[in-house]
Amino acid sequence: MRALVLNAGYEPLSVVTSRRAAVLVMRGKASVLAEDGNPIVSPSALIPRPAVILLHQYVRVVRRRPSAPSRRGILRRDQRQCGYCGKQAATVDHVIPKSRGGDSSWGNLVACCGPCNVRKGDKTLEQLGWKLLITPKAPPHHMWLPAELDAPCDAWMPFLGQSTGQQVTSAAAA
Repeated sequence: MRALVLNAGYEPLSVVTSRRAAVLVMRGKASVLAEDGNPIVSPSALIPRPAVILLHQYVRVVRRRPSAPSRRGILRRDQRQCGYCGKQAATVDHVIPKSRGGDSSWGNLVACCGPCNVRKGDKTLEQLGWKLLITPKAPPHHMWLPAELDAPCDAWMPFLGQSTGQQVTSAAAA
């Protein structure tokens, strides 16, 4: 079971186990904003299982963009869709092949399905007559939030924004 941890400013901070969330609440470091239906059973008590907790003190988070893109980051940015055909992607491809001077930057890497990756090889898009379905670029700021927020629980939805699925709404903060 997972619990969403909100910083004191109501922005998503992390996702922890419900046991860790319960410990933070019992130590007085957080408050429960939403509960899961299944309680935590201990030998002496039934404790409500937290689904969303709010920290009492603000935690300053230093968010640095990674200097180099990773396979996982590229697949997450492109939502696991092939940049050439739109099918499910499992690999990453250099738009301008490394053999032709292409670098491994956010602007030159796209998610790619296996068949397109094999067909493309070390050719350029102009040689194949292909067009990219996306414009590869560094991901937006919200991409640096926990990856667990890509598949949120239903109890978290009132605390997450509707447009990106990962930004806290002011209505949830009220």
